[in-house]
Amino acid sequence: MKSLYDSLCAGETKLSLIGLGYVGMPIAVAFAKKIPVVGFDVNETKIGLYRAGTDPTREVGDDVIRNTKVEFTSDPAKLREARFHIVAVPTPVYDDHTPDLTPVEGASRILGQNLERGSIVVFESTVYPGVTEDVCVPILERESGLKCGVDFKVGYSPERINPGDKAHRLENIKKIVSGMDAETLDTVAKVYELVVEVGVHRAPNIKVAEAAKVIENSQRDINIAFMNELSIIFNKMGIDTKSVLEAAGTKWNFLNFRPGLVGGHCIGVDPYYLTYKAEMMGYHSQIILAGRRINDDMGKYVAENCVKHLIKAGKHVKAARVAILGFTFKENCPDTRNSKVFDIVKELREYGIEPLVADPVADADEAKRLYGLTFVSLQEVRQQDAIILAVAHQNFASFTQDSLDAFYAPGQKILLDIKGLLDRNALENAGYLYWRL
Repeated sequence: MKSLYDSLCAGETKLSLIGLGYVGMPIAVAFAKKIPVVGFDVNETKIGLYRAGTDPTREVGDDVIRNTKVEFTSDPAKLREARFHIVAVPTPVYDDHTPDLTPVEGASRILGQNLERGSIVVFESTVYPGVTEDVCVPILERESGLKCGVDFKVGYSPERINPGDKAHRLENIKKIVSGMDAETLDTVAKVYELVVEVGVHRAPNIKVAEAAKVIENSQRDINIAFMNELSIIFNKMGIDTKSVLEAAGTKWNFLNFRPGLVGGHCIGVDPYYLTYKAEMMGYHSQIILAGRRINDDMGKYVAENCVKHLIKAGKHVKAARVAILGFTFKENCPDTRNSKVFDIVKELREYGIEPLVADPVADADEAKRLYGLTFVSLQEVRQQDAIILAVAHQNFASFTQDSLDAFYAPGQKILLDIKGLLDRNALENAGYLYWRL
């Protein structure tokens, strides 16, 4: 009897990708170069864009989308044509920071209703250890009427794609893979090896793979929180944090982290999945949650420093003209989900300031839907008292002195360069009141 892997390679069955966002779509495109792929998403508008050859995520580009062999669909019945399924939907948190498993539960329901015998289901969504087997499997069984371990198998392979990063891609990042048994693990590993050129790491079980993913982003979150705390301390001392880090970075084993706003759907979210599970087991996290508190407060800290600089420059705070440049959660990526820049907006509003927001890279429709914000163009940013350069987009790095000057009203120019993108000395010599994390 032919194996599932051999059937995929022979084109006798298909692989499905459920969830075609910043992570799922590049995976679907990569696999479609090797085997038949069904790309499924419940968002019909998104599917329409893909079918028209448009890449709204800008992860692979319109040309690649136009030429890919992925069969894009919003019809769940098409999932029945596949026997290897990859679920790559978001796993956000609620306002109280508890895990929101709604997307992964919904995907499991849809897949379960269209699951055929002999299938393997691999989850990629970041979760706390136990979600795949304790939450998703029961849904798949209930909706399909099939028995896990008998009629279908499950695995877990955490996504490691870094949105907006053109250097670290699916093909050159080692992939963690796991399966519910040795046979499943072997199949999952071989399927991913079709597209992951640097190979895979076979985790001993699903919970290990789930835990590995959730600590990757928790570790990064804690390190950035340390940098943010240093920034707060050094600013009180009148010491430039970036200069300190550049000096310390000359030692071979100094870790190259920088202060900043920590948002997005991974680093700003994943630690809460781990601490939630720890609470369930009776342990209250100390280091992880301390880091989260620091990082969650950085938008407020930036806004407060904007207000302090307005006062220092002798400007009226209420109704001051402030523009924020950049709104995405990270540079060179259109994704605005869980953007901590919005924390700056909310805090400035508390002081009676309604800032302009401009971001030529961001998904404007998404920002309008999620935050009620309407962006202005860079050309509309004029006569401002202060500019907050919030995101280190590539096109912001090319600002000249003249292009910066054009944003301001006559008088003292205030610039908060959150990521230290521009030349501090040049701007201060030009008379700017300059501040950065």
